[in-house]
Amino acid sequence: MRSWHQSANKKGCNFPIQNLPFGVFSRAGEVPRCGVAIGDSVLDLADLEAAGILSAGGEGRVFDGPTLNAFMARGNAAWDKVRARLTDLLAEGGDPALRDDSGLRAKALVPLSDAAMHLPFAVAEYTDFYAGRQHAFNVGSMFRGPENALPPNWLHIPIGYNGRASTVVVSGTDIHRPRGQIKPHGADQPSFSPSRRLDFELEMGAVVGTGTEMGNPVTVAEADEMIFGYVLLNDWSARDIQAWEYQPLGPFQAKAFGTSISPWVVTRAALEPFRVSTPAREVPLMPYLADTGPMLYDIELSVSLQPQGAAKATEISRSSYRHMYYSAAQQLAHHAISGCQMRTGDLLGSGTISGPEKHEFGSLLELSWGGKEPLTLETGESRSFLEDGDTLTLSGWAEGKDYRIGFGDCTGRILPPLPERNW
Repeated sequence: MRSWHQSANKKGCNFPIQNLPFGVFSRAGEVPRCGVAIGDSVLDLADLEAAGILSAGGEGRVFDGPTLNAFMARGNAAWDKVRARLTDLLAEGGDPALRDDSGLRAKALVPLSDAAMHLPFAVAEYTDFYAGRQHAFNVGSMFRGPENALPPNWLHIPIGYNGRASTVVVSGTDIHRPRGQIKPHGADQPSFSPSRRLDFELEMGAVVGTGTEMGNPVTVAEADEMIFGYVLLNDWSARDIQAWEYQPLGPFQAKAFGTSISPWVVTRAALEPFRVSTPAREVPLMPYLADTGPMLYDIELSVSLQPQGAAKATEISRSSYRHMYYSAAQQLAHHAISGCQMRTGDLLGSGTISGPEKHEFGSLLELSWGGKEPLTLETGESRSFLEDGDTLTLSGWAEGKDYRIGFGDCTGRILPPLPERNW
């Protein structure tokens, strides 16, 4: 399938007609509204809705607000209807209502270079999981040895914790180095200082479109239908703060200072051709978590690091979402099994995605093996953990025969800590 919007047909384009990811953007002097990426442009859905050539069904407009939540809450029927209509409007030989209306076309198709991207949805809650087996084995091996790397429950349930929705930010937002309590190895008492072991985590985020009622669990199949789409996610981590605070309840301030996501939500429908199976189970899962078919996606992932002042970035990791042990649908089903209410805009972090080879590890903690094996960048500099001025970029795409389903980039730059207060 090809689009009359020719930039969408170029080889390697992240946003061909097969993709149509949703986001929120604004033009200079205008308020944010919903759009879809197509080629080198963003298509203003509020303009199409106002022109009467696009509808999600039901009462009222859903695309002229600053978030996707109203549209996501309409559910699968509305998602499918809008996707089919946009495909028809943008395809070669499709409905000419947009293509042949030069005034509407000039107004509604905005160059991506002129669009400021915003957080695509209002994050209701944020839950991060620890669901990548290689990552869990790597981290456990560092601190407990390979024989005790995985906690006793790890092969039975997707372990997770509730994070901070308030500090989920869109790609391009700077991240200040956090301060906190740190107790170095061998020290008698903790000290209060900026984190010296600041890290990234390569993750995917699943965006919940439709929610549940409190008290009502869902099956894995139902959970899969509730997911609107996926984003790239960087769960920034202060490893030294985490090492002191995480027992017995897990991360707190070490994760709460910032989580970055990509601005485009790639829909489940766009990713359907790239489904792959979860790995063979070492321990049979309980029936409520059992696989119902291919539950993961073959999404290539890349991480690049660019020091301040460097002419270019160095790719430091190349991995794939297919390496996960638990799928997003299984994570969501487990989240709701107790009767926990899920809501439109809930965000589920996959957990760090690491492959079996060292170049596939999804964090500096693993890539530098706890700081013992620093990385050498193309600039000649070395890194064990992130330094002020470093820019970290996550990229992701699913490669089809003649097209690519891209996510765009998820970037963040590390700034020095804010001035210390007189405590």
